[in-house]
Amino acid sequence: MFILACLTALVGCTATGKRIRTEPLREGEISGVFTLILYGGNYFDDLETVAFLDREGDAYTFDIFAPEFNYRIIKDLTFEEGLKKAEVFASGNNSFHQIRLSSVVDEKAGIIGYEVRPLYLPFAYGTDDVLDVWYAAKQNKIVVTIKLKPSVENSKMRDDFLSD
Repeated sequence: MFILACLTALVGCTATGKRIRTEPLREGEISGVFTLILYGGNYFDDLETVAFLDREGDAYTFDIFAPEFNYRIIKDLTFEEGLKKAEVFASGNNSFHQIRLSSVVDEKAGIIGYEVRPLYLPFAYGTDDVLDVWYAAKQNKIVVTIKLKPSVENSKMRDDFLSD
């Protein structure tokens, strides 16, 4: 309960601004130039791993709420190039099952980017989706906050403790 209260306070402090939502990807051709942001993947089986395709030239840029060493940026990619790199990056965990591709949508600007989220075999972590990702617009930036779901984090801490 304490952890949930701390996470709620953290998100409230860092992601203030207009909430941005994700939607399932709609069929159709996606064009434009994108910046690929690869978050996580810092060690073998890193669960805090996700990728974002930020559409270049629109009103917003994605700003990851994390130290710069936690993510990498690759600019000037087509959607296909970025998606291919994102899928390879996000599929590194032994329990990887599939990718969930979602549109990141602003009510006024429309689709401003895409989220490439790995889903895992549910029996490995108790759920296939282990991440909580929040988006908030602050001026011309989309602040992205990424955390493990509390149930997954608690389970990992317990497993780490028991394995020592």
